[in-house]
Amino acid sequence: MNLALFDFDGTLTTRETFPDFLAFAAPPARVAAGRIALAPLYVGYKAGLVSGCRIRAAAIGFAFRGVSAARVAAAGERFAAQVLPGLLRAAAMERLAWHRARGDCVAVVSGGLELFLAPWCRRHGLALIGSRLAVREGYLTGRYLGAQCVGEEKARRVREAFALAGFPRVYAYGDTHEDHALLRLAHEPWYRWQPWREAAAPAPG
Repeated sequence: MNLALFDFDGTLTTRETFPDFLAFAAPPARVAAGRIALAPLYVGYKAGLVSGCRIRAAAIGFAFRGVSAARVAAAGERFAAQVLPGLLRAAAMERLAWHRARGDCVAVVSGGLELFLAPWCRRHGLALIGSRLAVREGYLTGRYLGAQCVGEEKARRVREAFALAGFPRVYAYGDTHEDHALLRLAHEPWYRWQPWREAAAPAPG
């Protein structure tokens, strides 16, 4: 049995799902106000001056601070069932099905929120490593629980979850610089559905 590690946004999907989920799950008044309040950060992000981690953290705080965790979890279930199927990349899902047919262990490793990725992964029989939000007394704090699952955090959490040396072959699929550390874990790294030529010798384990 081999191991296949898939990024989600832009790899299994045709676009980033984070903004879609915020618009779907956050209170409408916060969505409208957030578009204005976070506009300078968004411009900085597009210009390469603001990191993805920073703008996501700001957006989470604005959208979900003090909102019922149960309410957002229910929205995550609906989002997974109603929205995600229309955003999936057909060729990517075929590759995922190919791994499953071979009996490989398949995991989604994503900076996306487990609130909506967990129900989707359950439906598809996939393991999940994603970003989590902190909860206090039943309400979201507006902060991530631990680090966002991007960059080196992806690799760290994969090593924590899987004994990589026990797999004959490790595959990894990603589409941005936030996936490079994940790709370096693999014997066969794929970047934007092409073999990743930048990878050094794989170092699983």
